[in-house]
Amino acid sequence: MIPRPVRAVATAPVARQLIAGAALLAVVLALLAAFTDVGLVRALLGAALGAAAAAVLARAARRTPEPAGTESAGTGSGADPAGATDADSAAAPGPGPAAAPVSGGAVTLGPAGVVTLARGVLVVAVATLIGLDGPGQVALVALALVAFGLDAVDGIVARRTGTASELGARFDMETDALLLLVLSVHVAIASHLWWAPVLGLLRYVFVGAARVLPWLQGSLPVRRSAKVVAALQGVVLIAAAAGLLPGTIGHSVLAVALAALLWSFGTSVVWLWRTADEHPVRWRAAGAALLTTVCAALVGLILVLPGDPVNIVPAAFLRLPIEIVLGVAVLALLPGRARRITGAVAGLLLAVVGLLKLFDLGFVIFLDRPFDPVADWVLIGNAQEFLRGTLGPAGAVLVAVLAGVLAVGLLVATALAVVRLAGLAARHHRVALPGTAALGTVWLVVWAVIGAQLVPGVPVAAADGVTQLRDRAVGIPAAIADQRAFASELADDAYADVPGDQLLGALRGKDVVFAVVESYGRTALEDPEMAPRTTAVLDDSDRRLDAAGFDSRSGFLTSPISGGGSWLAHATLFSGLRIDDQRRHDALVTSDRLTLVRAFRDAGWETTAVMPGTTRAWPEADFYGHQRVHAFDGLDYRGPPFSWSPMPDQYALSAFSRLEHDRTDRGPLMAEIALTSSHAPWAPVPPMLGWDEVGDGSVYAPYADDQRTFESIFAGAPDAIREDYLRSTEYALEATLGWIERFGDDDLVVVMLGDHQPASVVTGAAASRDVPVSIITRDPEVLDRIDDWDWSAGLRPPPAAPVWPMDAFRDRFLDAYGQPTPAGR
Repeated sequence: MIPRPVRAVATAPVARQLIAGAALLAVVLALLAAFTDVGLVRALLGAALGAAAAAVLARAARRTPEPAGTESAGTGSGADPAGATDADSAAAPGPGPAAAPVSGGAVTLGPAGVVTLARGVLVVAVATLIGLDGPGQVALVALALVAFGLDAVDGIVARRTGTASELGARFDMETDALLLLVLSVHVAIASHLWWAPVLGLLRYVFVGAARVLPWLQGSLPVRRSAKVVAALQGVVLIAAAAGLLPGTIGHSVLAVALAALLWSFGTSVVWLWRTADEHPVRWRAAGAALLTTVCAALVGLILVLPGDPVNIVPAAFLRLPIEIVLGVAVLALLPGRARRITGAVAGLLLAVVGLLKLFDLGFVIFLDRPFDPVADWVLIGNAQEFLRGTLGPAGAVLVAVLAGVLAVGLLVATALAVVRLAGLAARHHRVALPGTAALGTVWLVVWAVIGAQLVPGVPVAAADGVTQLRDRAVGIPAAIADQRAFASELADDAYADVPGDQLLGALRGKDVVFAVVESYGRTALEDPEMAPRTTAVLDDSDRRLDAAGFDSRSGFLTSPISGGGSWLAHATLFSGLRIDDQRRHDALVTSDRLTLVRAFRDAGWETTAVMPGTTRAWPEADFYGHQRVHAFDGLDYRGPPFSWSPMPDQYALSAFSRLEHDRTDRGPLMAEIALTSSHAPWAPVPPMLGWDEVGDGSVYAPYADDQRTFESIFAGAPDAIREDYLRSTEYALEATLGWIERFGDDDLVVVMLGDHQPASVVTGAAASRDVPVSIITRDPEVLDRIDDWDWSAGLRPPPAAPVWPMDAFRDRFLDAYGQPTPAGR
């Protein structure tokens, strides 16, 4: 005998039945929170899913045209097991889903519908367990098994009580479909099969297609094969979720299940095509649905797209943007003209947010920092020059035009998308407003109470648009304040008035070479995969240089940049100021700040620079104090380029010897040499040749195959990219240290250092900005002057070696080798 409370719920109106379902869901979620890893965020998302499903069901009940007095549709696995997953029952005939009445004319789900409601509660609970293992996986499988078992129960109850209805049948089918979709997503996450969700989505694809192709809504005969295929999906997905189908076997079984499902759907489509008198296509409906989907995807993607490439993982897109919640609520209430204007303005602002995020992604990838809208616009010119050098003038113009078209297109498309979605929200305001109220409550709880993050640093309660605009607005006055502070730093120079004859006296008569090795960072010395090879090169060079009478001391400098922007590191090194953006750089090179180069020049040295990568005028040379600059055109190279590097480092060093170091009519020489072979993309790498074989560089022609572009390092396999970086760094070090061994003399002092760490594809996300630095010479007095630096002997600084900011180097160097030290220092 059925207990009175159960009988009362079974015959209650739909609203009361939904309240009972909500209470049951709360109990189930509480139990899951107590015994599994379901946290508050998952529970809230489960509650939101349950609320959305209840709203849809309540709306369907309200739209019921007439109560059904007979069994119009079978339910349960015995009568219609394919209804949830196959086309055979995907489209319900008739004007609307009929339901059984209760006294007073209210609609009820009936006894069978209450069983389906309990099953729906279990499906929502299963959804909160997606992706979990351990107790969560056990609970997911157990609840899914119970839900599938209840699928047979509701059909039996409907037939025995004579209360089957079209509403109940559709409710049953949608519950089955949702369960299979949830299980397929879990299996996809657990087994890393990107195509597994197709098992759950195919039924929804068919229903969506039926809105465009109305002949798909025709009636289908009952096919036993369809029932078998539908049952197969549930069995296979539960087995896969339980881990009973491991490895290749599991993948194969899932593939067979998908093939069977595709065959079943295909059979149904063919049958419907053959039996239909006409085959109309609702092109307008299809276009409208597709356009709305694209608009929603564009708006959602902009709002949830992380600004850091490290965070671009699937879980980072599972977020709830507050902008959507508030935007829908506001736009749904505004009258027509005001709504369109407000939507267009909001869309333009949203497009700006999207552009800022894209700029952030690019700057983090290339320069390991976000985009600064005040200081970084000038870098567009540098980017254009880079493109002109890699793609040619026509290619650079084409890329610039495409970038402009895309930017304008994004502005226009986003504005139109928001206007379209605003109109949709206004037309469906009775659903939109309660929905936004519920989602807003969930957002507030997640944001204010728990601050949940599925991905570290990426909050589930998203407010990226508001945050972006706020940070940029706040950043403008901060940038202006930084400009003023930097002007004060420029003016405060303890060496500004020191006479030249009191500078660098301890190095008089020495040739001082600053050899800057591109992308030579701390990672090359300490990464477990790279260190053995890099340190082997340094240790071997230590032995050879020791045999040639050289000694060295080494430490670390912290570069102001990472990944790119070499000129900022050079400016920092020689000026003694932190130059980490273009705004500071431009202010620096228009000042009279004393640089190390100019200090050498004022103290009587001849100053020169070897810049193989410079292919245009370099007016900054006058600021630094270089008397002669040997850029690409002045190095007489006749060989091929090596991707970005216009020439191998060995050639650049050989040319330096020929043009400057070997001259007999010169005085003491101070040289800056930019070594570019280790500049990304780090391939191809030439071999080390005999120094007498280098000649004009044409000998390198056989080694220059497989030229690559800079952006290729972000499209290739990370392991291969790291190997290319390692090979190029080995080559750069061998060339530099080999030149010292071959051409060095008693008067040579070499400062060898990296300018910055390589891109994050090599270092990983958490790498420091430290670069090695070494002073190499035969004169022990030169090294004695830096004893108080506590640098380590040899070319390889240990992990505990001192670390200074790169902007501290100028003053420390001038202090160590100056005679006398300026007063007050």
